[in-house]
Amino acid sequence: MCHRLSGRRSVIVGVDEVGRGPLAGPVVAAAVILPNNHGIAGLDDSKKLTARKRALLEQEIIGCSRFSIAQCSEAEVDEINILQATMLAMTRAVEGLDVEPDHVLVDGNRLPRWSYSAEAVVGGDAIHPCISAASILAKEFRDQLMIAAAREYPQYGWDRNKGYGTAEHLAALRQYGPTPLHRRSFAPVSQMALI
Repeated sequence: MCHRLSGRRSVIVGVDEVGRGPLAGPVVAAAVILPNNHGIAGLDDSKKLTARKRALLEQEIIGCSRFSIAQCSEAEVDEINILQATMLAMTRAVEGLDVEPDHVLVDGNRLPRWSYSAEAVVGGDAIHPCISAASILAKEFRDQLMIAAAREYPQYGWDRNKGYGTAEHLAALRQYGPTPLHRRSFAPVSQMALI
């Protein structure tokens, strides 16, 4: 059971991103404010959860939290590099919330240049429930984007590999070349574009 936000309390935001490593698709970040005593059991790093468990938790999180999901496109990744695109997606996610945060907890070891009070927490998606919730929302959102993209470009297997450089994806890249959703600045894609 999840309790809705009420009254003034310290606004703690959890932030996480997904999609730094794939050869295709956007990088996606989520920012989540969980209510006090949120009651969501099983929150954890999204990579440690089954797809079914993530989907169930996603619905619980959406039902009781304030959240924002943002992304940087493949073109933005190519233009500003993956690290800066990740920072920008996280900034967009926090700015998309309808409240000013008192403190932001970010999974990882780097922070965007923010005016907010913030800290980077290595392994934070397994420690802080608000970061775990952000991890789950970001992953579910990006996975659905890539499943939809696979309907347009079925030969790359994005419904299975989510844009990561699996053997199947690399073989398709060699055979068919890059799509508009590929990150041209990533070596395997740029090498195929030269052939």
